[in-house]
Amino acid sequence: MMPGLSPKKMEAMMKQMGIQQQNIDASQVIIKKTDGTNTIIENPQVTKINMQGNQSFQITGDVREESEALTISEEDIKAVMEKTNASESQAKAALEKTGDLAEAIMELS
Repeated sequence: MMPGLSPKKMEAMMKQMGIQQQNIDASQVIIKKTDGTNTIIENPQVTKINMQGNQSFQITGDVREESEALTISEEDIKAVMEKTNASESQAKAALEKTGDLAEAIMELS
């Protein structure tokens, strides 16, 4: 933001230039890249910008990189089995589906 310029005045200037902004309520943004990795943005602040018919997005938040290939540890499988009395194949399937230990346990409970 420009110093000394009120948010309302800035909004009016942007409207005159054909720029509209809209905040989007999001809990997570995932960018799937062609190299098989994902950029994951937690606690994002997402702004949709429409400038003369062209849409773009501005995203800030806590960024982490992750490989798309999910590796499931034996410890995680055993933990899900113990907490839910599920079979090994059920526990592994739930972990593959959710990608998260707690969510897998909740799904099988």
